[in-house]
Formats: sequence, C-alpha cells, structure tokens
Amino acid sequence: MSLVNHYDAIIIGGGASGLFCAGLAGQRGLRVLVLDSSNKVGKKILMSGGGRCNFTNLYVTPDNYLCQNPHFPKSALSSYNQWQFIELVERYQIPYHERKHGELFCDDSAKDILNMLLAECELGQVAIKTRCTINTVSHQSEQGFNLVTSLGSFSAKSLVVASGGLSIPTMGATGFGYELAQQFGHSLLPRTAGLVPFTFSDHIKGISERLSGLAVDVELSTANTSFRENVLFTHRGLSGPVVLQLSNYWQPGALITMNLLPDSDIAALLLNYKSQHAKSLLRNLLSQHLAKALVAELQTLFWPQYADTAMAEIPDAVLKTVAENLSAWQLKPSGTEGYRTAEVTLGGVNTDELSSKTMASKNQPGLFFIGEVVDVTGHLGGFNFQWAWASAYAAAQYL
Repeated sequence: MSLVNHYDAIIIGGGASGLFCAGLAGQRGLRVLVLDSSNKVGKKILMSGGGRCNFTNLYVTPDNYLCQNPHFPKSALSSYNQWQFIELVERYQIPYHERKHGELFCDDSAKDILNMLLAECELGQVAIKTRCTINTVSHQSEQGFNLVTSLGSFSAKSLVVASGGLSIPTMGATGFGYELAQQFGHSLLPRTAGLVPFTFSDHIKGISERLSGLAVDVELSTANTSFRENVLFTHRGLSGPVVLQLSNYWQPGALITMNLLPDSDIAALLLNYKSQHAKSLLRNLLSQHLAKALVAELQTLFWPQYADTAMAEIPDAVLKTVAENLSAWQLKPSGTEGYRTAEVTLGGVNTDELSSKTMASKNQPGLFFIGEVVDVTGHLGGFNFQWAWASAYAAAQYL
C-alpha cells in the first residue's frame, strides 16, 4: 500500500464524535482520515434541536446516562466536560442561549457547530471523504488496519468507529459499526429505538388524533422512573419531551401513568370545588386547569354519566375516583415510532470490552469506539452530544 493512502488514524463516521475526534487528533500532529458513507458530513448535527443544535447541557452528570455499567461514562465525562466544550463554542464566537433544564442551543443555526468542527479538522489538516462505502476491514500486525472502500484502499495504525446507531435511517444510519465490532470479537447489547414517541392502537389513538397539536405539562411514569415535562398529542400517539425521556426506560407491554395536574392534590381540589361551586359542572371547573378539548375527552372516559350533573349532586366517591384517574391515567402504548424518528439508539457495543479512559477495544489493539455506537445513551437535552464530545476527546488523546 502506498504511503499516500496510509494514515495514523482512520475515523469511520463524520458525525459529532467522529469530526471532533478527527480535529483533536489532527491537531496533535497525527495524519487523520475521516470516511463517511453519506453525501455530506454532520447531517444529524444540522437537524438536531430543530436546526439549532442542543450541543450540551449545563448540568451533566453520569446519572443522565443509561449504560449497562453505569460507572463506565464517568471517566470520559470528567476528562472532557461541558465547560470545556462551551469554552470552544465561545472561542468561535458562536452565539447561544440557555433554555429550560440547562439546555444550550445555538442562537442562529446548527451549522455554526458543524462549521466549528470542520474548522477544527482543517486546523488538524484532516482529510475527509464522503460517499464512501467500506467493503472490507482487516488487520495485519505490521500494517495495522486495511480498509477496502469504494474510493480505494486505505490503511492506518488506529481505527476509530464513530458510525453512530440505527436511528433516523434517512440520515444514512446503518448497523455498520455494530458489524465491525462483532468482526473484532465484541459483544453487543440489545439495540432499541430511544428518545422516541409512543404509538397506540386502542382508544387512545383516537383521542391523540383529535387532540393533535395540544401540549400539556404532565408527570409521566413507568416502573420506577418518572419525568415532568410537556406531553404532545399527535396523529400517531404521544410525543413531546416527557415522552421521549420516558421512552428510554419503557419496556414493551408495560403501562405508563400520566398525572395531568402534577402540582395539585386533585381529590382535595375537586371536593373543594364541590363545596365552593355547588352548581357548576365538573368540566367547566377543570377547564380552568386543562384545555377544554382535553377535558371533553376526559369526561367521556371518566365521568360520562355525570357530564351534566352539578358538582353538589356528584357523590364524593365518584369525585375521588375521577381524581385518581386524572392523577394516574393508565395508558398502554402499543409500541414506539421506532428508528424512523428515534433520536438515539439504546444499547450497542458492550462497554465491558472497552477502556473507559481511552475508548480503546480490549480485544483488538488500535481499535476504538466512540459516540452513539457504544452502549451509552443520554437523556434528552444535550447529553448525547456531550457524550459524543467526551468519548471523542478520550480516544483522541490515545490514538
């Protein structure tokens, strides 16, 4: 193989983690090549955060991540934290703002973050090739890794897999990184769509369709996990931040529980209304707290026979049952929208077989896995980008 096609490191995947790792490694003086199957790098960055890129969060902790080994993300997250990335963003004079829960977004466009990563790559004289299909990857001790691709053959001492997960296949997502991991003896944890809307096949589907576009601040729970945020009714089911968060913890077939008035003792509220507003209708009183269209649906579900009954005439036991239903509305999703709309992929390369300090394979010297392909998944709110930056940084120091 000619030296022209030989590199110190080849990075598979031109997303957030791949580009960041490439720029850092290049600036350390390494000869770096990024290969991406898509027609342009950074597509997922550009669409993230509604085009504004929620690039990190002010309140990153290991508790914001799901991983079979919850200790694994700690080393990388502490060696490159959110403040270091914010400093880089500020160095490039990218205007940004904080939204709720410490989420940081670009003021203008996600392009600012992509352009920054590309500028970092340029500083490191990184070569980037797009529309590249990798046919075979092999390893020989003297040459390192050999890649036969649609753009020719390349070799490198180190190989970094930053190919992402299975989410949003229209952005070019494939299972290539997982296949490569298995080729080199790595085990995979089961992969499922994460940060994804719920779908329904029962009467809730009709309710969601009729309420499509309505957002409500609720507490949503499953098993031992609950989140407080907006739920969004859609034509297909339930979405919104609280649903995306909970989807990472939901198991198929399990119930979810919605508290429609999380700041209220609903039973006490209704009994108080009964004494203070004896002649009023329950739907009119609840419409002070919830959208009328939602209250109409709830009335059909929970108190149809008392729809036109004055509060004074509704038995206390009935009001208490209504309160229970409003504070713990039991819903059973039929599934999720799947990888088509999922923001992340849960599961992936087993972290027991990687160094938490360097992201290096314990099975194959010179092989690294970073970003979403690894079994580390963050909550909604910039945490997955911070994992991309942190894992990329960890690998880049040891290539």
